[in-house]
Amino acid sequence: MPTTTSAHVLTEPRGTFQLVDGIELDDPRPGEVLVRFTSTGLCHTDLFARDVFHQPDFPDAVYGHEGTGVVEAVGAGVTEFAEGNRVMASYTSCGQCRTCLTGRPFNCEQFNDLNFALTRADGSYKAARAGGPVGASFFGQSSFGTHGLVAARDLAKVPEWVEADDEYLLGPLGCGVQTGAGAILNALRPGPTDSIVIAGTGAVGLSGLMAAVAAGVGTIIAVDVVPARLELARELGATHTVDGRDEDQVEQIRAVTGGHGATHAFDTTAVGPVLTRLVDALAWGGTLGIVGAAPGMSLDLLPVMQLGRRVQGIVEGNSVPRVFIPQLLELRRQGRFPLERLVQTFPFPELETAIAATTSGEAVKAVLVH
Repeated sequence: MPTTTSAHVLTEPRGTFQLVDGIELDDPRPGEVLVRFTSTGLCHTDLFARDVFHQPDFPDAVYGHEGTGVVEAVGAGVTEFAEGNRVMASYTSCGQCRTCLTGRPFNCEQFNDLNFALTRADGSYKAARAGGPVGASFFGQSSFGTHGLVAARDLAKVPEWVEADDEYLLGPLGCGVQTGAGAILNALRPGPTDSIVIAGTGAVGLSGLMAAVAAGVGTIIAVDVVPARLELARELGATHTVDGRDEDQVEQIRAVTGGHGATHAFDTTAVGPVLTRLVDALAWGGTLGIVGAAPGMSLDLLPVMQLGRRVQGIVEGNSVPRVFIPQLLELRRQGRFPLERLVQTFPFPELETAIAATTSGEAVKAVLVH
């Protein structure tokens, strides 16, 4: 029997999300799990979906992709989850392509087709209202609703020791936080004698910064144009900060790295001039990791080639969620990953308020709580 849900629905490109009741969600099909969401993070990718991805000919759609909740039902063939399990949802992947089978689901050959779809892989819709379809498969979950259908392979169990009062922190681990932290711990892997420049101190950048601190990286340089964010970066463990409006940023970075430049850099801005400065600030053989791109973004590869530098694309922190998310939770339990410093909660109906707070910079990481 279908589940009646409420969800924030987008009906037109660049529109306002409307909280709608009476959406009918299918029963779980084989391999699917019905999750009652208890909280969900707000990610800039949701705003990208609102402003760029959603087209005029699209059906009404539910976005959101950092959901945490409780299993209410499972489809045929699901054996690892049962009713009542606490779970976290992350990105989806096919599980069958070459990269998935070699342990890199974050590079799934169908990543965009699956995660930016509004339907299942077979083209069927998971939800409907008033006789029309509702897109409810964004990143395999569409967590801006009270319930969602999620493939079992995209879920991770919440460790038993995580207190119920801390569950609001878990959703961002499914995308934004694992993207930043994983970029450092899984992809770039700087060590105690290394140095890293992190451009952009939003949720992704600060998650990377906290991961660098947890990894014992010797020199951690945060760059931003917002003084309050730089102050927060220092509180979280940045050894140095640089005002992104300064003209001598490269010289400042070289000065604090013994004149050699940083061994690593991590960009979260997708701004062309910022990327150029980060490459110029790298040491010989240094590596720049990027987690975003924008139309028209370009980079001169001559200084990359001549000085043996590398530019590495990183998706979802190169993370396998069921492996990596518990590791981040363990770091937090040890007091080495203070995720709560980034999160600001909002009641579930107040998505537009959360968006405004995120856009203004008031909130580093907004989380809707049911």
